[in-house]
This record gives sequence, structure tokens and C-alpha cells, in this order.
Amino acid sequence: MANGLITPVILSGGSGTRLWPMSRRDYPKQFLPLAGENTMLQETALRAFDPDVFAPVMVVCNEEHRFMVAEQLRHEDHPPQGILLEPVGRNTAPALTAAALWLLERDPDALMLVLPSDHAVRNVEAFRAAAMTAAHAARAGQLVTFGITPRAPETGFGYIAAGDPIADFGGVRRVDGFVEKPDLQTAEGFVAGGNHFWNSGMFVFRADALVTEIERFAPDIATATRKALAAGTTDLDFFRLDRAAFEDAPAVSIDYAVMEKTDKAAMVPVDMGWSDVGSWRALWEIGTKDQSGNVVVGDVMQLGSRDCYLRSDGTLVAAIGLENFVVVASSDAVLVAPKDEVQQVRDIVEKLGMQGRSEAVTFPEVYRPWGWYKTLNRGPGFHVNRITLHAGGRVSLRRHRHAAQHWMIVEGTAHVTLDGQQHTLEPGESISIPAGAAHALATADDHALSLIEVQAGPNAGKDEFERLETA
Repeated sequence: MANGLITPVILSGGSGTRLWPMSRRDYPKQFLPLAGENTMLQETALRAFDPDVFAPVMVVCNEEHRFMVAEQLRHEDHPPQGILLEPVGRNTAPALTAAALWLLERDPDALMLVLPSDHAVRNVEAFRAAAMTAAHAARAGQLVTFGITPRAPETGFGYIAAGDPIADFGGVRRVDGFVEKPDLQTAEGFVAGGNHFWNSGMFVFRADALVTEIERFAPDIATATRKALAAGTTDLDFFRLDRAAFEDAPAVSIDYAVMEKTDKAAMVPVDMGWSDVGSWRALWEIGTKDQSGNVVVGDVMQLGSRDCYLRSDGTLVAAIGLENFVVVASSDAVLVAPKDEVQQVRDIVEKLGMQGRSEAVTFPEVYRPWGWYKTLNRGPGFHVNRITLHAGGRVSLRRHRHAAQHWMIVEGTAHVTLDGQQHTLEPGESISIPAGAAHALATADDHALSLIEVQAGPNAGKDEFERLETA
């Protein structure tokens, strides 16, 4: 792909526990529509969609999220050129090294634009202009990061100290140093001085330039990721890095491994309405507010509240006389907290995890290669799901030995195989599947299929079945 295009490399890791109850370990914030109609992953990909400038994206994610990544990018009709699976989390340096090596096998001149999947950017034109400015310097061997013009003395971000302008590249400055999250007094000095910028975690560099610096400063990472790539395997639309080799890579950030040590670090200052969406307060700050300063999302009714973030993705939320509060209702949990104390949400998640509560890690929705299903109700001896198959999806032939099922078609046309007999079902039609019967389900055309499933029996909802063929 030696065509001069920039390859967006989207990093889709992390658990996003500070945005619980919407974000969970198994369904983190990048897969949610928190800052717009699209999910944050989709917004990130769309931000870098321009066939004249950008190559198709590649994504680095963990194995548990692979189907969500593939499905969400499929919905945007911009298929990725690759989805690289991390068998274990090792921070950004190993992830980006693996991505660089993967790209170099396909394009020795690959130019990478590194994008976290869970950030918000309101000024896309400014973002793209900064990417183009950074690309000029990166093609000459610079490792370029984006420095965000600070809006306030924020103590939750790292800062970049800007150096002198680089003569040959307008708009690009050298990096004089990186500063970890400062105290308030230091942050106030940074903002007043005008020479420090928020560290965005976005980068532009040649893939070979990154690998050279990794081999120089973090040879253990280079060795482990080369082995993980060489022993990796292709699985459907994914490339799975070898677990044993990748586990040997030190868990180190790209800032610590390379950017703080290299003499090639450069920075493009940019004001693009950026937010790392690291808390509910951050979402209130970037959200559209009513006359009373409230950000209201979903099925919410409020009276006399001010400067609140009120959101429902489930049941009706009614708020009266609240001030500076966050109220967030998901399908199975509700958060109520003062806006200035939302950083403690992660402590709640930790307590839930210690108690073994499922709300700490997952939603009722479960994703599979063919689509997804969501638990609607459950109880002793019964389990009710809503099942959605994407166009062309098929659930392989299987047998539930101890649970009978009843399927009611809601949307689309279904092809059902039941003990060797073929059935075609339209919306409003249903079929019963006795315990022990061999059955399969597929869409009948190029449209999605949605149905309600009721399982009955002693093992209903336990996902215990005998697979009779592969999907």
C-alpha cells in the first residue's frame, strides 16, 4: 500500500470504569454512543475517513472485543484493513510496535496516525489539518504527537513542554519534555505560561521510525512483538498475536518507552475541541446544555435542576431540584453522584467486582460473530432473550438437551432448520423447538433478523448446548 496515504491505527483497549454504569469491562466506553449518535469507535474511524488522505483503518483490540469492533465498523461501511488481537493487555508500546510491524509487512513506507478509540473531537477540520501538518514532519523521521491547547489548569492530564519551532516544518515544534499529572498550582503555571499543552495520546510517525526507536530504547518489546507476529494466526477477519510471545513484552506506554527518550520527538499544537471523555463530568463539559446548564440525554424529565448531567439508556429518569449532580440509568443499574465526586465511580465498580456482581463487568447484551443477544427477563426455569442476526448471519446447528425454545420473529425473514426440516418465518410467525432437537437459524436475505426467544427448562439461559457443526 505504498501510496502515500496515512494509516489510522485505532487503539481500542481499556475498561472505562469511570463511566460506569454505561461502560463495563466487557463493553467499555468506546463501543457506546456517549458523545453523539455514533459510538466513540465509529466516530474515531469516521474522523479519519477521507480516501484521498487516509488508508482504511486498522484496529488493535483485545480478543474479547473483536466481534464488537468488527460489527461496529461494518455498520459504518468502511471495513478496516486489519484487526489485530492482543491476547493480553500490555499497554501502548507493545500494541503500537505490533501494529507497525504488521503494516511494514504490507507497506515499507507505512505512515501511522495513532488514535485512541475513546476520545471526542468536536472540530474535525482542525484535527485533520493537524494530522496533515504532523505527516510532513513524520515522513522526515520525526515522531510527532498532538499537544492540545489547554482550556483550564487540568490536573488529570499529562502535559507536553513545547520547544522551538522546527524550521523545515511549519506548525511543528520540538518537544522539551513530558510532565506527569501536575498539582493544581503547577497546572495553573502551565496554562498561564502558554508553553505547555495537554498530552492527547495521538501520534503520527513512520512505522519503520517507530520500530527503530523501539529497538533502540525497548529491545525486549521489539523481540517479543516480532515473535508474537511471526507465530500469530489469522482467524476470520482478525489476526491473533501469539499469546506466549506477547506475554513476554513489558507492559509499557509509548510515552515512557520511546517519546520521553528519543531525540526525534516533535509536537503539533492544536485546539480541536478534544476531550478524553474520562468521566461523567467531562461529558457534561462537552455536552449541549439547556438554559439551566443541564445536559439531558434519553428518557429524562426534570424540574428545577441546574448544571446536571441527566441520562437514561433504560428506564425513565425523573429529577427534581438537583444541582451539580450526575444521574445515569442503564438497563440494569443507576448511578447518582455529585458532579464533583464522579471520580469515585471506579471505587463503586471495584466494590461490585469484589462482590461478584455481574453489573461490574458486563451488560445484558452478548456479542457473537453472527450478531448479538440481550437478556430481557429471567427466573427459575425460564430465560427470555432478544436475538439479532446481522445480514448474512447464521447460528450453527446445535442441540439444547435440557431446555425447550420458542422463537417469535419480530423483524426480517428467518430460515430455521429443525431436525432436518427447513422453515421460513416472517414477522409475527413463530416456531417451537423441543429440548434435544437439532436446530439452526439464519437470515433469509440481505437484511437483519430480530426475534424473541423464550427458553424453558431446568438449564434455561445457561448457554449449555451441543454444537453439531461449526458456524
